[in-house]
Amino acid sequence: MAELSSYRWTILGVFLVCLTLVGSLLIYWPSLLNTFHGPKQTQSSSPVNVTKTTTVLIWYWGFGFNQGIRKNVCKERFGIPNCILSDDRSLFPSADFIVFHNRELITGQQRLPLHLPRPQNQGWVWFSIESPAHNGNLKRFAGKFNYTMSYRLDADFFMPYGWLVPHDVGPGMTVHDFIPKDKSHLACWIVSNYAAHHRRTRVYNRLKQVIKVEVYGGAVHRRLNSKDKLPTISHCYFYLAFENSEFQDYISEKLWSNALQGGAVPVVLGPSRKNYEAMIPKDSFIHVDDFSSVEELGQFLKQVAEDRERYASYFKWKLNYTVAHTSNWLVEPQCRICTKINTLQRPKVYSDLQSWENK
Repeated sequence: MAELSSYRWTILGVFLVCLTLVGSLLIYWPSLLNTFHGPKQTQSSSPVNVTKTTTVLIWYWGFGFNQGIRKNVCKERFGIPNCILSDDRSLFPSADFIVFHNRELITGQQRLPLHLPRPQNQGWVWFSIESPAHNGNLKRFAGKFNYTMSYRLDADFFMPYGWLVPHDVGPGMTVHDFIPKDKSHLACWIVSNYAAHHRRTRVYNRLKQVIKVEVYGGAVHRRLNSKDKLPTISHCYFYLAFENSEFQDYISEKLWSNALQGGAVPVVLGPSRKNYEAMIPKDSFIHVDDFSSVEELGQFLKQVAEDRERYASYFKWKLNYTVAHTSNWLVEPQCRICTKINTLQRPKVYSDLQSWENK
């Protein structure tokens, strides 16, 4: 009987050990999955400390647009507490993050402060909202930056040119209520950077042989001031939201601030249709690449403009969403660094920033 009792206690002990192991797996399994399937750029380590006030230092202003900010601007303007934003370089030794705008680096107007002793846990942020075609050679920055701030969906700090937010339009509204009434032009295009080697230029030159396109901007000496831009676009059935270069996720203000806010159906040229559909509904735009020829595209635009209901279908998104964009691209995204730090992992270094940008 004593041997049987001892055997039972042994079995019970083994059972309790197994139960403990299973419980531990259930608790930590999500963390294990994150370790195996997390972003390749992120190294497994402890999260950034978010219990103290975070200082974000702007090393220099992009394009020289000095904002003259106060240190509590993040709380005053965006409701973000415990976040100090400053351009005072004397804060370098204590800053948690330093933001460097790429344009001034590649032109030689500014340099990284490599001569200063860099605090061990200080995060350097590479910042650009331009496409790779205009970002220069980034190979010299290998191993210098910890984080990226960009329009790229996989950036550490995502900064899109615009986005859709849910919007309740109220009862009784129909899609026709959102379409500007006075449509007098089939298509329009605002362009300042007009270059013969751009694909968009070649497409436009063929498209204008099929349909009439009203062109505005410095490139054609027909400028529009900011007050007249949206009213002018509202008179057009379609707006040519043609990007000057075609790269992953590069969808600029040409779509958001011009076409969608201007009340014209965007005809887009840029990344793939799938990439656009990650940002906006698939039935809210027309993609140049959906057609076998530019001539076919032109004929399609004429047909849609003549069909009231078919044209209205491109505005269905307005029943559920409205367009939003950053109020100040030199201040707001930098403040929002403070809201993201609890999701960041350290240590992290971009050993090949050029490859990340071009992938």
